[in-house]
Amino acid sequence: MIIIDLTAYSCPYPLVQTKLNLKQLAVGDKMQLLLSDPGSRQDVPAYLKKTAYPFEIIDDNAQLLSIIVSVI
Repeated sequence: MIIIDLTAYSCPYPLVQTKLNLKQLAVGDKMQLLLSDPGSRQDVPAYLKKTAYPFEIIDDNAQLLSIIVSVI
């Protein structure tokens, strides 16, 4: 699993990086995303739902949203 820490960035950079990194993953790979920007915390999960990538929210608190995305 690769871990991508995008907590230092604001939208749209985390969404763009999510899209780019998903293209590089193979079937069966997993990616963990760490987000802190309020816009990214909404946009990234919405994008994953729209594109039907399975994901699980691991942690969601005031400072951090942690998501694991699976490529099937």
